[in-house]
Amino acid sequence: MTNILLLCATTPSQQLNPLIKVSTTPATMELSKVHLVSVFTASDSPETGGNLLPVVLDASALSEEDMRRIAREYGHEASFLIPLPEASSESQKADYQLRFFVPEHEMEMCGHVTVGTTWLLGELGILRDDQKEVCYSTKSGLVRARRRQQEGRILVEVSQPRGWVTPVQDEALRREIAAVLGESAGDKINTESIQNACTSRAKTVVPMRDSAALDALKPNFSRMQALCEKLGSTGLYPYAPHNDNSSNVPTRNDSLVVHARQFPKASGYPEDAATGIAAAALSFALLENNVLGEDRSVVVRQGEAMGCPSEIRVRIEFDGEEAVC
Repeated sequence: MTNILLLCATTPSQQLNPLIKVSTTPATMELSKVHLVSVFTASDSPETGGNLLPVVLDASALSEEDMRRIAREYGHEASFLIPLPEASSESQKADYQLRFFVPEHEMEMCGHVTVGTTWLLGELGILRDDQKEVCYSTKSGLVRARRRQQEGRILVEVSQPRGWVTPVQDEALRREIAAVLGESAGDKINTESIQNACTSRAKTVVPMRDSAALDALKPNFSRMQALCEKLGSTGLYPYAPHNDNSSNVPTRNDSLVVHARQFPKASGYPEDAATGIAAAALSFALLENNVLGEDRSVVVRQGEAMGCPSEIRVRIEFDGEEAVC
């Protein structure tokens, strides 16, 4: 039976006024409208948290270099939606083509980009009132997203394929991970439990002793790409358990709460405030390690060390079961 991971986001707190992107070249970019959305904003920091997402709702006239240029200018992952011709074979399966760019390259899949784009389509009235699901054609395959209301909030659920988890057993690699994460890491990492985990992209999940040790990390970013290539990973994702006495972070029923930081391999920026794909990979690892509760849900707090508190809610379900987020 197939597993799906649903990434669940509370309503993005900000949709800034659409900006007009002005560029002398190429001509196709002169009036490209870029919407900015903050995705995965934390419920206790709605004005400052989340991951900023530039969205171009019709990128059919843009070249790949145009898309990279927009991502570089904003310094974030960017979303490029391309309407599909009605007569195309692709349009029989998907509603749109969705492309994901970071400043350095194109990605196959990005969770917070898919969430933010789906939310924006609904807010602007582009999705029909009766259209509860939208299907995107991406380089990773077809991705389903559902937009629905729950208790006065908008939730967006994004499907993910069944995950896999493998331990990092090479002792030299474990030591290198600790070294790259910085001098403060030291004995605060449970090196024997480091794993590679994946749903759409592999992440190296690194268990830390506590959130204070997590926040204190000062990685050697010059070594990050080479290390991730040795690991077969697209980034390090250190995480720590939430201490109920350490902060005022709200819990979600009996969901497990963890804190995490994302250091990507080569995206053009050193740290990410909210990473849906990494949170999905971590959640699958926690499931495989028998850490999750009966509802198989996780709240991942990310971006706190950057001053951009973000909150990603993940629920793992099986085909045929009701999705609860």
